[in-house]
Amino acid sequence: MARCRVCGFESIEIPRYISLCRDCILKDFKDEYLGIHGSWRGSIGLKQYPNSSGDGVRCIFCVNECSIEPGESGYCGVILNRDGILTHISGDLDKAVLYYYLDPIPTNCVAAHVCPASNRVGYPKYSVSEDVEHGYYNLAVFFGGCNIDCLFCQNIEHKYMVVDPRYRNYVDVKELFKMALNDKVTCICFFGGDPTPHTIYTLKFSKEIIELSRKAGIIKRLCWETNGLENPLLFKKMVKYSYDSGGIIKIDWKAYYPEIYSVLTGIDGFKALKRIKENVDYALSIDYSDRGYPLLTISTLVIPHYISYDDIYGIASYIAERDIDIPYILLAFAPHHLMRDGVTTSYRHMMECVDAARDAGLRNVFIGNYWLLR
Repeated sequence: MARCRVCGFESIEIPRYISLCRDCILKDFKDEYLGIHGSWRGSIGLKQYPNSSGDGVRCIFCVNECSIEPGESGYCGVILNRDGILTHISGDLDKAVLYYYLDPIPTNCVAAHVCPASNRVGYPKYSVSEDVEHGYYNLAVFFGGCNIDCLFCQNIEHKYMVVDPRYRNYVDVKELFKMALNDKVTCICFFGGDPTPHTIYTLKFSKEIIELSRKAGIIKRLCWETNGLENPLLFKKMVKYSYDSGGIIKIDWKAYYPEIYSVLTGIDGFKALKRIKENVDYALSIDYSDRGYPLLTISTLVIPHYISYDDIYGIASYIAERDIDIPYILLAFAPHHLMRDGVTTSYRHMMECVDAARDAGLRNVFIGNYWLLR
């Protein structure tokens, strides 16, 4: 059990590393609260805070818009300034820090409830089966690095992939392309970390695989699992490639209130939420009726104490005002990383959040990992 360092409130749901309660964060947010991110990041060699006001070269891949000094990297740890020119940590935009593997369908993908790989949708244009694509695979592409710093990150190894040469695995786009040509691969999903710092790589790969798929008459769905903070120009290309291939854009919307978003992720929550809404609005402006299933899904991790009925209702209301059929996936939290002394999401808390999403008007609300609920 930890105590809020501001008001003294005690709860088993407040991790010691944060030591801040939800009410104090919302009532009197201070930039100093982000120090809980900087100290840990500095200990492993990552930039402690996003810096958009320096005299370095400005990176525009994501909402952080880091000003990167010569010899330094951005907040993500992936984009570097080499002699006044922004480049990739690999030194070659045709290479990325990643691991890939073949994940048998059906997978535990956050969009599995609506994906053609696991449902009776999209056949025959976007699926090889009228039912689940048994015997086929998703090419899962896990990138190193991320443009945010979630205290609860459940894939924290992606940070070490960019700071420690022992864990770096550079994969040429041609190698990944060869893997994607496997006859049994119907899905390619970019995740991590976050694919945002590797966008040039993923877009080049996607353009080539779509061109080949059209010529050969084969199915290769392209999906991104992302925090939605990409530069809108890049995001539009991602949406186009997912739409054209029958894939799905999966945005993980961390929190409704910018103050909570800031504390949980280490970046400017006000700028982040503005960017997420801009990108969500664009994705929802695309008519997907000819596909028979959505182009966009949105998910939120239901973190005890910090993500409440109000948060879920707020996010769901924003979505429902635009499209009541967009799938909203709620995910159970399990203690990990710097929130490892927290508690797992309870069944009661999850059902309150499910009710919130439905009360807001959404018709397709799912629990993504119900087996974790206590």
